[in-house]
Amino acid sequence: MKPAIAFLTLAILALSPAAMAVEKLSTDELASHCVHYLNDPDGTDGTFCVRYIQGFIDGAVATDERVTYNVAAEYERTESFSERAMRTRLGPRLQRFPSYFAEFCLGEPVPLAEVVEKVVNRLATPAPEGDPPLARELVYETLRQHYPCERDAA
Repeated sequence: MKPAIAFLTLAILALSPAAMAVEKLSTDELASHCVHYLNDPDGTDGTFCVRYIQGFIDGAVATDERVTYNVAAEYERTESFSERAMRTRLGPRLQRFPSYFAEFCLGEPVPLAEVVEKVVNRLATPAPEGDPPLARELVYETLRQHYPCERDAA
């Protein structure tokens, strides 16, 4: 096969929709890595487990920061009384907990190992009926359960 034809074939395959799709990680797949975390946290599976959870948290924080910037841009226009009230009440929380909109607040002193252990323990418990099939949903639910944000009483 000529090099030009081989290159063209590879380029077409790389640009096909199937090649560009992101495969979703299932809860079972994450559990298959995280089951090794407690015995060998520095091994390949333990590292995968930690990096997945860390990436989830980093993504939530980055998304919340972007949402915060977008909300701030909206406030630059003339704001109503209720919009101003919401901004002034959320302001301090957004500075302390950049994942406030994601509905979990880790704060500064929470070590990643503590968060990972909570997720690993959740993965190790028998899955109740209707447990999330995707790893991201299970990690999110675990973070919301163990690290809820403080809410003001209305």
